[in-house]
Amino acid sequence: MVKWNRSVCLSLVCLAALLLASCTPAAAPQATAPTAAARAEAKVGEAFAIGVLVASTGGAAALGEPERDAARLVQSQLEAQGGIIGAAGLRHPIKVVIYDTGSTADTAITLAKKLINDDKVVAIVGGTTSPESLALVPIVQEAKIPFISAASSSQIVEPVADRFWVFKTAQNNRHTAPQQVEYAKAKGLTKIANLYVNNSYGEDGRNAIRDATKAAGVEIVIEETFEAADTNMMAQLTKVKASSAQAVLVTAIPPAAAILTKQYRELGLKIPLIQNHGIGMKSFITQAGPENAEGVLFPMGKLVAAQALPDNDPQKAVLLNFIKEYEAFTKNPTSTFAGHVWDGMQLTLKALEKMPTGLKLEEQRAKIRDSIENTKAFPGTGGIFNLSAQDHVGLSANDIVLVKIADGNWVYMPREKW
Repeated sequence: MVKWNRSVCLSLVCLAALLLASCTPAAAPQATAPTAAARAEAKVGEAFAIGVLVASTGGAAALGEPERDAARLVQSQLEAQGGIIGAAGLRHPIKVVIYDTGSTADTAITLAKKLINDDKVVAIVGGTTSPESLALVPIVQEAKIPFISAASSSQIVEPVADRFWVFKTAQNNRHTAPQQVEYAKAKGLTKIANLYVNNSYGEDGRNAIRDATKAAGVEIVIEETFEAADTNMMAQLTKVKASSAQAVLVTAIPPAAAILTKQYRELGLKIPLIQNHGIGMKSFITQAGPENAEGVLFPMGKLVAAQALPDNDPQKAVLLNFIKEYEAFTKNPTSTFAGHVWDGMQLTLKALEKMPTGLKLEEQRAKIRDSIENTKAFPGTGGIFNLSAQDHVGLSANDIVLVKIADGNWVYMPREKW
């Protein structure tokens, strides 16, 4: 009989373990955010710059100021954590370069060229308004740099074949217009007035409402337009009052949207006023006056419904965290427009984390563009982003909820309350 001593037994056990390990598939690596210690130990790699263009002054400042603050929030977080950890495990400092367009397309063009040629940014986020963003399309297309707009018009990203370098994080009007129309129809209001600001955003909303009314069997009995800088819409509203309209649907942003709302009440119009997501900031209530804004309805992303979302909704944690961080940083109420810039910056940072090292600037820009276009199931503040070569927004009507202004605040209106 063979005698087995302790040493031999241990050797055989170790050999068996080694053989078993060599035959067992390795577990898939789990992606985890780098700890503060890991970030501190990581070697410093190349620094990157991200450009941000926002209308923090001028006519669109009500949108651009919160967008600027969202960019500053991300900037402060990046500085605190020392940048990002890239694909090669290197720590890359990130410089966020923020410029104010003054709400003008010409200034936006000049500053975009500065970001591209002087600041050497890898991507541009922003373009507060649709006219500004549309003016930037040929600039970024020629420069071959990814541009993630914060504006709404579908023309910014369509046709996609001609917008290879352009994306946007704001919902399209065709995502929001159906809720405006469907609410009216649910209330038995089948004759509507379609009012819109006379620019690319307003025209896009007008067209989206036309399409939505056809699909829903609702009739547009009157259409009226006004300029973004107008301070008197009484002529248009008087025509609406004399018409057979049972509800008024509006596509505009403040200050025009707030002025229209004031004069709507002054004229004594009692039919429902259903605006678009262009009023999705609390400052609209202040500008219009709480008593005038009372009862106004509008569609927007799920930001307002964050607390009411089920715990398994992939947006809930993102939204609650964004609200907490933004309000702590700015001391101001959360804005859906701030979320548009935050989403754009997060998409850019995710792309930078995946980018190989050793690339030239033009190659870096191309890699970021490709990465953004292939984003799937990314939960942002505006919705769940699923982008593709055919869709440079990646959102859907499922990312939209209806909101009512009541007692100076936003109130989530689930469909069962319509």
